[in-house]
Amino acid sequence: MAIYIISIIAILLMLICIIFKPILKIGDKSFSTFYLPVLFAALLLIILPLFDKKILIDSFTSNSSINPIKILVLFISISMISITLDESGFFSFLASKFITRFKSSQIKLFFSLYLLISLITIFTSNDIVILTFTPFILYLARRGNISAIPYLVLEFIAGNTYSILLEIGNPTNIYLSQAFEIPFFNYLCVMIIPTILIGLSSVLVLYLMFRKELKKEISDFEFYGTEIKDKILLYVSLSHLILVIILMALSNIIGFEMWLITLIFAGSLTIFLIAYSIIKRKDFILVTYKRLPYNLIPFILSMFVIIMALTTTPLFTNISSSIDKVGNSYLEGVIYFFSAFISCNVINNIPMTIAYSNILDGSSLLNIYSVIIASNLGAILLPVGALAGIMWMKILKDNEIKYSFLDFFKNGVKITLALIPSVLLSLLIISLIL
Repeated sequence: MAIYIISIIAILLMLICIIFKPILKIGDKSFSTFYLPVLFAALLLIILPLFDKKILIDSFTSNSSINPIKILVLFISISMISITLDESGFFSFLASKFITRFKSSQIKLFFSLYLLISLITIFTSNDIVILTFTPFILYLARRGNISAIPYLVLEFIAGNTYSILLEIGNPTNIYLSQAFEIPFFNYLCVMIIPTILIGLSSVLVLYLMFRKELKKEISDFEFYGTEIKDKILLYVSLSHLILVIILMALSNIIGFEMWLITLIFAGSLTIFLIAYSIIKRKDFILVTYKRLPYNLIPFILSMFVIIMALTTTPLFTNISSSIDKVGNSYLEGVIYFFSAFISCNVINNIPMTIAYSNILDGSSLLNIYSVIIASNLGAILLPVGALAGIMWMKILKDNEIKYSFLDFFKNGVKITLALIPSVLLSLLIISLIL
C-alpha cells in the first residue's frame, strides 16, 4: 500500500508542477520542476524497506535491451547529433528557403511547412522541430501580419505524428522497441502506413480548423533568410546522422546494439567538435552540450525506479489479465491504444511507457505497436501528455502568444476525434501485417 501512496502522490505533484510551476528561477538560473517530485519519491522508495532492491540492481546492471541506461544513452546520443546539425544552421536554412518561396500564399506556406516539418521530425525529433521552427513562425506572423496559431499548431501536431515512423523519433518509441527487441527495419516496415494515414488525417483536420485564417493575405514583406552557419559542421553532423540511421537499420545484421552504434557516433562527433572548437576558437562543443535534454535523465531513471517498485505489486498483472479477457486480438489492440492514450494525459507519456512495458510483458506485437502510437499521439490532447507539449507551451508564453491550456485542450479534442478513424484503420492494417 505504501508503494501505491508514494507513487500516486509523486505523480500528482508532478502534474501540479507541470501545470502551475513548470520553471523554478533561482537568481539568474532556471530549472524545470517536473522531475523533482518523482526524484524524491524514487529516493524514498530506495531508502524505505518496501520491496526487494535486487530487482533494481538487476535492471540497471543487466545486459538486456530494457536497461534504462542503454535507452538513455541511445536517446541522448541521437539528440546530440541532431542538435549539432541544428547548430550548423541546416534547419534554419531550410525553413527560410521555404518561407521565402511560399510566403505569397498562406495555404501554400501552410502545406509546404507541414511537409518540411514532417520530414525533419522523422530524422530528428519533435523537440528539435519545436526549438528550430517556432522562431521562424513567430517572425513570419509578425512581419506578415497574420496569426501564428495555425502554423504553431501545425508544427506541434506534425512533430507528434511523424515521430511515429522511426524508433528514434521519440524516447517512448526507443523504450518499447528496445524492451521488446523489435528490429529497426521491422519497426519501420510496420509503421510506414499508419504514419502516413495518421499524418494525412492530421493535416486535413488542421486545414479545416484554420481554413478561414489561412485565406487571409500575407502582408508583403522582405524576409531575410538565413544561410548555413558552418558548412564543415553541416557536412560532418549530417553524415553522422545518415550513417547512424543506416547502421541502426542494419543493427541485427551487423551484430551491434543500437545504443552502442549511437554512442560511438556521438563520441566521434564529440571528438570532432573539441578539435574544431580549438581550431575555430569557438565553443561548438559547449553550445551543443548545453542544449542536451539533461532533465530527462533524472526523470526517466526516477520513473523507472517507481515502476520497478510497482512491479512487486499485483497492479500490472491485474491490468494485463483484465485486457486479455477480451479474447479478440484487434479489440485488445484498440483497448491498449485508448488506455495508453488516456494514461499519457494523466501521468505523461514517458512514465506511461515504462509502466506499459510491464503490462505488455508477454503480449502481442499489435498491442505493443498500439501503445507506441498512443505514446506519440498522447501529446495532442493536453500539454502534460508529453514533455514536448510542456516545452512548447513555455516557448509560446515566453513570446507572449495567447494560447491557453484550455485552447490547447479544445483543439486537442477536435484533432483527437478526427484522428480516431485513421488510428483504428492503422491498427487493423498492423494486425493484418503481423
